Amino acid sequence: MDALSEVLKVLRLTSGIFLEAEFTAPWCIDSASGKEDVHHLLPNAEQVSIYHLVTEGRCRARLPGEGTPLDLEAGDLVMFPHGDGHVLGSDVQLSPVPAWTLVGPSTEGGLARVCHGGGGQRTRFVCGFLACDQRLCRPLLGALPRMLRVSLGKEGPASAWIVTTLQRGASETHAPRPGAEAILGRLAELLFVEAIREYIRTLPASQQGWLAGLRDPFVGKALALLHREPARDWEVEGLAREVGLSRSALADRFVALIGEPPIQYLTRWRLALASQALASCNDAVARVAERVGYDSEAAFNRAFKREFGLPPAAWRRAARLAARA
Repeated sequence: MDALSEVLKVLRLTSGIFLEAEFTAPWCIDSASGKEDVHHLLPNAEQVSIYHLVTEGRCRARLPGEGTPLDLEAGDLVMFPHGDGHVLGSDVQLSPVPAWTLVGPSTEGGLARVCHGGGGQRTRFVCGFLACDQRLCRPLLGALPRMLRVSLGKEGPASAWIVTTLQRGASETHAPRPGAEAILGRLAELLFVEAIREYIRTLPASQQGWLAGLRDPFVGKALALLHREPARDWEVEGLAREVGLSRSALADRFVALIGEPPIQYLTRWRLALASQALASCNDAVARVAERVGYDSEAAFNRAFKREFGLPPAAWRRAARLAARA
């Protein structure tokens, strides 16, 4: 059972703009001056993650207003899962230059480029964005910090694989062919999964949260079952029986790691799936309710309004008006 795979099946990750960046010391840039800049590139994105893979040299990264910066070197992938503005540089105490003012033109089929700096030690990046549905990615991204570093090795096969992936994504971005949208979606997912798997591997044993739950043999299996069959009439006792624990043991273990009981977690996931269906298809509300596990449309309407503040039909109208705007 693999809960991460079950979640990724419905996340519908999409990729943003890929670019190459080359800096020479001293340098310091504001690599994302705000979510508005990212949404200009990905206008329909609800949740955007930003990443930079260091392919040569070293630098530092920090979040504005936070103290200790991260030290990065070749083979490190730094990701900002929540799209936060951040600063990169050989010296992050320098006054940063907005990155968007440095982007140069690209040749057909190649990466957009950024070149900047004072002529000293060189650092190179491949950069991009990932977007997904905010409601569906909440369990996963909610467990990630605002900034994370994943070491893929200076010259190891994982690092080479990631670089090749990003370069392939660049060619599809700048010279799209039939099927390009599907290719970019798969590449984005591969990149994201590789980073998340490595991050999970390095979590301390005492870690709590959704990602720690994936690693637990009982809670991880319970999560996978809930995500695989969200419409099933689950009860904690039956779920516990399938994962090999008593009802109370699973409930306690689930709350300790995930922060809420299994059925409450399932309810939130069902409603997230329902919101995606309401926004993307024309099925009747009753049909959507049935698909996510509600026998009663009235019960579904009440639960949906508690979660989103509007009944399903009104929420659908508002979501579509917002998308058109």
